[in-house]
Amino acid sequence: MFLRKKKNNSGSISIQIISKSRGKYKVVKTIGSGKTEQEIQKLYYLGKQEVERLTLQPKLFESEADTIVDTVFSALSNTSIKVVGPELIFGKIYDAIGYNKIGEELFRHLVVSRLAFPGSKLKTIDYLYRYQGISINVDTVYRFLDKLNDSLKINIEQITFNHTKKVLGGNISVVFYDMTTLYFEASDEDDLRKTGFSKDGKHSNPQIFLGLLVGLGGYVIGYDIYEGNTYEGHTLIPFLEKISERFRLQKPIVVADSGLLSNKNIEALEEKSYQYIIGARIKNESKSIKKRILKTTLIDGQLKSIKKSDNTRLIIGYSDKRARKDARNRERGLRRLEQRIKSGKLTKSNINNRGYNKYLKLEGDVSIEIDYAKYEQDSQWDGLKGYITNSKLSKKQIVENYSNLWHIEKAFRMSKTDLRIRPIYHKLKHRIEAHICISFTAYTVYKELERTLKNEKSNLSIERSRELTHNMYEITYTLPESKHTKSRLLRMDNEQAELFQIIQKNF
Repeated sequence: MFLRKKKNNSGSISIQIISKSRGKYKVVKTIGSGKTEQEIQKLYYLGKQEVERLTLQPKLFESEADTIVDTVFSALSNTSIKVVGPELIFGKIYDAIGYNKIGEELFRHLVVSRLAFPGSKLKTIDYLYRYQGISINVDTVYRFLDKLNDSLKINIEQITFNHTKKVLGGNISVVFYDMTTLYFEASDEDDLRKTGFSKDGKHSNPQIFLGLLVGLGGYVIGYDIYEGNTYEGHTLIPFLEKISERFRLQKPIVVADSGLLSNKNIEALEEKSYQYIIGARIKNESKSIKKRILKTTLIDGQLKSIKKSDNTRLIIGYSDKRARKDARNRERGLRRLEQRIKSGKLTKSNINNRGYNKYLKLEGDVSIEIDYAKYEQDSQWDGLKGYITNSKLSKKQIVENYSNLWHIEKAFRMSKTDLRIRPIYHKLKHRIEAHICISFTAYTVYKELERTLKNEKSNLSIERSRELTHNMYEITYTLPESKHTKSRLLRMDNEQAELFQIIQKNF
């Protein structure tokens, strides 16, 4: 016996059990029909179980027990089976972190659905109805988003911070700050959404800036939202002061990339008694410091400290791997310039210090050429990386702390891709803020799953784990004699069972 998917005239697919005898095929049983992939998958799973039952227990006549079981199954419908994986996995972690104390069931659904099936609010409503049997309308969601913007959001942020502090052992001594842009699928601007420089390359779309502060490992401490045309260098100090005051942070070391590097920021950090590690723009240093940098010969992994002032040091590091990457990037930039010169598309306006345009020069009145001497001279900077700090940490500790900035880059990447925080379709400011609050609650749950899988030395990735939740099913049935209704998890495959056991063990 085997299963067959039969396409019906109505467009639905029937799942049938087929037997073959003496060269002829016979329909033993039709399990049911469905239109969506999820419905068909459920029926196919039931069909496999029925084939197994019929194959292992071949009898000419059905026993009384078989008849009863068959009666029970014949009473089942698509609504008897639902996807419970997202709740079993993400819902369990959601509760363990403490978000269940909020007492808002709709918030839970919005967070869990963003983890399992990220999409628009309309798609979330469709998911809740189709897979969870929960019927709500979009107006209910929007009214909740309006509510979420007020006191509820403060409680959520406090729970998130408490969880991060617990994961980090109660001590937040180093924090990492960065910003990114989030664009909107809309053409008009307002008080919050502004057209500005986009790190996503969506320069024509209205956008906002999202500032994020995380601890070691990328665990969220706090975030804030800024107008889309805000200069990121102006956000650091106000944001730090706001978070420090609210959560009583004891002046942690602040780590940020070179985009936050400015004399005003450094002065403000020192005035507020913060220690900092900020990525340096070594080619923009004074002539005397640049001369000292280039006079120093470093080997792979070696570090050198150069005093900038009484309080600050410039740490210079060299890496063979970075040197090869820098050389490749310069060569690619040069080849693009050569192609553009051949095309005749370059004008005087292209002679500037933006990117590899710095290698261009004007020969005579109209001829634009490449300054190959400048290109070759630039190779002396290959492999060098700088860090400005006022901390007392060792050179090695400075670099190790700065290298952890990748966690915040990963946080942005996970939020934008895995959780699809962008593009944003809301227009009202408070609903935008509510959307981001939901997304970063989901991110906190996601990070906790990642941490747990790592601690358990599981080969499952968080991406694979999410996929596994999509077809973890629960069946609800009524016993024919007692009329009692029961629910039972359907048998899981090996990966699903591993994930389920890990969650049960840790939460």
